Amino acid sequence: MGQRKASRDGDRKVGRRALLIGGTVAAAGSAVLARDELARLWWRTPGVEKPREAGAVDYTGARWVAASDANWRRADRPDDFGIDMVIVHVTQGSFDSAVKAFRDPGHKAATHYIVRQDGHVTQMIRELDVAYHAGNRDYNERSVGIEHEGFVDRPQDLTDEMYEASARLTARICARYDIPVDREHIIGHVEVPGTDHTDPGPHWDWDKYMRLVRRARTTPT
Repeated sequence: MGQRKASRDGDRKVGRRALLIGGTVAAAGSAVLARDELARLWWRTPGVEKPREAGAVDYTGARWVAASDANWRRADRPDDFGIDMVIVHVTQGSFDSAVKAFRDPGHKAATHYIVRQDGHVTQMIRELDVAYHAGNRDYNERSVGIEHEGFVDRPQDLTDEMYEASARLTARICARYDIPVDREHIIGHVEVPGTDHTDPGPHWDWDKYMRLVRRARTTPT
């Protein structure tokens, strides 16, 4: 999560591309293209909302606690934005303080998931929506963010239970969106271009984590 609040990632509006879809499709003579584009854009029309199931989670076993809607942007991923990355964070605080921050509309940032030191997983934003967590709009749109309870300068906070639970979560995300299990697609917040954050910090054991993700990725659920 780091020390600074992320800037608001403003909603992408329907612009000239959307308005010209009909003409472009007609010129191309493709009714299929028109149908696909309209399916991706219809819910952006003012006053129209895509149906959601209240309290639904994307990861079996996660507990749902909703983040403030000021800390994420409604989307229809991966149909409108492809998901090809998982970004690892450390909260720089307790689990409870992270939940409180993400429910605060003034915080202007939140991740999709928080993993507690005992391995408990809480989901606060649906994966289909864009969380304001990376401090980079492009990375926000294409990633799922996972916070981990603790401090970057306290290696004892990074428990085995946390590593294992997070690895199972990341493995399922990678399987769902066909994300390669490698360090180009599973990165730390510190690796996001333009960020001033340092998490998950020097004590995060990437070799251990990636080994656990690969093992979980090949283990039947």
